Amino acid sequence: MRKSIIIVLFAAIIVSCSKVPITQRKQVSLLPESEMVAMSLTAYKDFLNTNAVVESGNDVTMVNRVADNISKSVETILKQQGYEERIADFKWEVNVVKSDEINAWCMPGGKIIVYTGILPITKNETGLAVVMGHEVAHAVARHGNERMSQQLVAYTGFAALDIALANKPQQTRDLLLTAVGVGATVG
Repeated sequence: MRKSIIIVLFAAIIVSCSKVPITQRKQVSLLPESEMVAMSLTAYKDFLNTNAVVESGNDVTMVNRVADNISKSVETILKQQGYEERIADFKWEVNVVKSDEINAWCMPGGKIIVYTGILPITKNETGLAVVMGHEVAHAVARHGNERMSQQLVAYTGFAALDIALANKPQQTRDLLLTAVGVGATVG
């Protein structure tokens, strides 16, 4: 039984391997991208409902212009490279949120948030494009899916180890699970 669980786990991981466009780095994506986009859309709407969205002004105009340029560039490059399916579910949207926090992010599906606190740091469109391009690259490379998949594998591994150690003394189980936990955290 234990052996079967391990074989199924490794088979799922192998089947879920893909390559990131451009860099060709291998990654594991256990969750359907459509599910990631749906979860992101829900979180994005919740975020907008609980934060002060800036509706107009020079900053909003600049952010929209930069986001439009980046999204068009991403679409063009991915199409040229044969990876347009990576963003098939993307419905680009950008909002500026009034906050002193120095941050910006892009969720799976192309939902972008720029905090007003980062604008003095970026100084101009070029600086903002660097930050926003970096955040969009995370979404296009599906880093969110990769991170969730890694956590799912770790959780499954812990559960399998706990089952495998079921007949061992509690102190031995605690020690091994702690050691594996530290290893998973440190990398």
